[in-house]
Amino acid sequence: MASGEIFRRAAHILVLLPALALSGCIPQAQSAQAVGTGQARTQADAPKVRPARSAHLVQVQRRQPAAPTALEIGQRILDTRIRQLAQGFDGDVGIAVRDVESGWTTSWNGTRHFPQQSVSKFWVALTAFQRVDAGELDLSQRVTLRREDLTLFHQPIASQIGSNGYTTTLGDLLFRALTQSDNTANDAVLRRAGGPEAVRAMLARKGIQGVRFGPGERLMQSQIAGLQWQPSYSVGRAFYQARSNVPLERRRTAFESYVEDPIDGATPEGLVEGLARLQRGELLSRASTERMLSIMSQTRTGRQRLTGGLAPGWRIAHKTGTGQVLGSTQTGYNDIGILTSPEGRHYAVAVMIGRTSVPIPRRMELMQDVTRAVISFDRTREAGTAATR
Repeated sequence: MASGEIFRRAAHILVLLPALALSGCIPQAQSAQAVGTGQARTQADAPKVRPARSAHLVQVQRRQPAAPTALEIGQRILDTRIRQLAQGFDGDVGIAVRDVESGWTTSWNGTRHFPQQSVSKFWVALTAFQRVDAGELDLSQRVTLRREDLTLFHQPIASQIGSNGYTTTLGDLLFRALTQSDNTANDAVLRRAGGPEAVRAMLARKGIQGVRFGPGERLMQSQIAGLQWQPSYSVGRAFYQARSNVPLERRRTAFESYVEDPIDGATPEGLVEGLARLQRGELLSRASTERMLSIMSQTRTGRQRLTGGLAPGWRIAHKTGTGQVLGSTQTGYNDIGILTSPEGRHYAVAVMIGRTSVPIPRRMELMQDVTRAVISFDRTREAGTAATR
């Protein structure tokens, strides 16, 4: 017999001996000899076995474990489904789902930092609303934007800024930043909320872990492209032209450096923590919580991301993020939000794609499938609750 098989059988016997001794299946003297120092104990030396107690122990050992509840079954299924979706996607992806009411969380790459891109506008809005709650900011305040306030990429408000500027309210700018992902509107809110340092201070003060906040849209996007910000980049397609003139190797180095260690990175678990705490009213006053969630429920970007997987009666309040592309590779294709069931249960969800070259419809399909998995979990949970009524 091979030595490995001998050790395996010996270990198996040693595991069984205590139970056999208690149940009286082996003679007491033999039991003492098997587990003692090599000399059999006398009958007087042998420990007394109390039949009633040993019978009780055997009965406990044979007791079957309690059947899992519908909630536990649903949690296992959702955990498996999230893992399958992540492993089946061709790209770097992080996913987290948190049951807002109970705090139960499942995730894949949940503690890894992924580029946020415009998801970071969520933290800017939170910081602004906290200053509103503290009486330090008024969303009805009038704000005039001028050409020098323009930034990069998506900024629909730019078409309204003429030679005399464009005047609106701070509340309107915040609404545009969240629902349209307008970069110029967001930068204006960020400046009046105290800048990047104020956002970082808010995150630290509220104890939100795993979330970084970058230097602002202009500086960060320029760095990703291998450039240094210049005010002229905000005019027309000047930034795109400057980026196309960057040597490919330099641009690739800057791009890869950002992907590997994003200055605005956030972990999926950190994101769902922030979403869940907002929903529970732990970050803002009741009025500000309701207003921010209402604005996020009117988001116009990413309608085929998490939103595309909704079932009838379900609602979502969310924020998208989309980063730069180099060749066929995109960094930062994201969506985070709070799903609300018809019965009023809430789930915080984050799907962060750090890097991928798969077509956009496939990325959206992944996000939709995560939403569908959460809804399936909720239905399993609801069915189990109904069965016990």
